[in-house]
Amino acid sequence: MRKQTVEIGKENAVYGTSSRAFEKYGYSPAVKANGLLFIAGTVGVRPDGAVPDSVEEQSELAFRRLSEILRLEGLTMADLVEVVSYHVDIGNNLKDFIPAKERYFENPFPTWTIIGVEALARPALKVEIRSIAVLRT
Repeated sequence: MRKQTVEIGKENAVYGTSSRAFEKYGYSPAVKANGLLFIAGTVGVRPDGAVPDSVEEQSELAFRRLSEILRLEGLTMADLVEVVSYHVDIGNNLKDFIPAKERYFENPFPTWTIIGVEALARPALKVEIRSIAVLRT
C-alpha cells in the first residue's frame, strides 16, 4: 500500500477551526502506510484554536483529538502501539499529564516514550503527543 493521508473535515466538532493548521503549515494529521497509521504530534487546543492554561486540560484535549483521528479510521486507543509525549517543564507538568493519560489507556498498553523539551510550536503549549497505530485488516 502506498501512503494515504487522513483528512479531518472542516465540520469536525473535535477539531473545529483548529484543523486549518494542517493546510496552513503543510502537513497531514495522520498517514496510513504499510498497515500502520502514523499520527502527527497532537496538541491540546480547543476547537476554536484557543490553548487552555492548565496542563491537565491540554492533555485531555490532546488525547481527545488523538482519539478522534483513530475513530475516523475505525480504530480505538487500544490500536496504538507507540506513544511519544513531549513535555515543557517536565518536572512540574508530568504529574498533570498522567491523570488524562490514565483515562485513555488500559492494559495492554502501547509503548511510551516521555521527552522533556524547552518549547513547543506555540508558547502556551505544554504537551504534544505523537503516536503510531496498527490498522485493522
